[in-house]
Amino acid sequence: MKFVVSSTELLGHLQAISRVISSKNTLPILDNFLFNLSGNDLEITASDLESTLITRMKLENATGDGIIALPARILLDTLKEFSVQPLSFDINLDTLAVVITSENGKFNVVGQNGIDFPALPAIRKEKKFSFVINADVMLAGINRTLFATADDELRPVMGGIFVEASTDKITFVASDAHKLVRYQCSDTHADDNSSFILPKKPASLLRNILPKEEGAVTVEFDDKNAFFNLNDYRVVCRLVEGNYPNYNSVIPKNNPRKVTVDRVEFYNTLRRVSVFSNQASNLVKLQLKGNQMTVSAQDIDFSISAYEKIKCQYEGEDLEIGFKSVFLLEILSNMASQDVMIELADPTRAGLFLPGESENESEDLLMLLMPMMINA
Repeated sequence: MKFVVSSTELLGHLQAISRVISSKNTLPILDNFLFNLSGNDLEITASDLESTLITRMKLENATGDGIIALPARILLDTLKEFSVQPLSFDINLDTLAVVITSENGKFNVVGQNGIDFPALPAIRKEKKFSFVINADVMLAGINRTLFATADDELRPVMGGIFVEASTDKITFVASDAHKLVRYQCSDTHADDNSSFILPKKPASLLRNILPKEEGAVTVEFDDKNAFFNLNDYRVVCRLVEGNYPNYNSVIPKNNPRKVTVDRVEFYNTLRRVSVFSNQASNLVKLQLKGNQMTVSAQDIDFSISAYEKIKCQYEGEDLEIGFKSVFLLEILSNMASQDVMIELADPTRAGLFLPGESENESEDLLMLLMPMMINA
């Protein structure tokens, strides 16, 4: 089994899938990439059992078919040091000896039997569901929601992104019980209603791969696993099992007080003022009066305090509400619009954060943040 490949092209593909490899693998074979050559098609797989990443490369110069597992760390560390040049791989499938020849040298590696690499899970036909989504919509959905997932071992369903496909839209939801993000796109829809919970690790792996992709992503899943088929990559992952909470029930409907404020100015003000907040609570107060918002914080223990006023458009009665500054900054930094619109009911109910204007009419983004009690 022999093939010739560009050093930089191979490195790019290996780096993209190497993120899945865990530093504490239970099976030693998982410290390897699985190379599968069939004709001129080279398929390379990396896995940690829970998630698997597969990449495909077209080769112009290849002879023989076969599979072999090659050590990931040695390959990556060696390829990083090469300038752009063709590398020829000569693999003896009987002895598993691999000779990599470059312009000026020769490198010997010993592989492992590819048969020992874990097989991919199969999707059960009777439970199978699929839909097609544009790569940039998938990327936007993950980008907008991933930061709001929880790190809660007792409630694993909160640690993933809830993806809901319906006949008129696709919805991405994430929440950690303090904040909630819902991203909807009406450009994309499925033939039937279904949903799954995408774990955090494969979601961040997809986030790294999707910017390189154009066109459509085919999503296939059952109650256990999901397959994301892209042009050059395939992501396979075990899904989070369980039922996602009814997120619509926590979104307040009637919010008479509405504020529109410049997002970047609000964000920068918060960053300055939050330095003076109590380190344990991170509480910042927003005081709304007329067309002015006063952002204030204090730490009584250290006798420090700060406030800053910014202009805003405000409809409603005067109000003072408290939020955790860390969460508020996260929400503002994950919005792209120039202005942010905040809808409030009273100091005890969640505030809604919406983009002031949307570049795409088919997109609907809503972020929710629970308030903190202000101790008078």
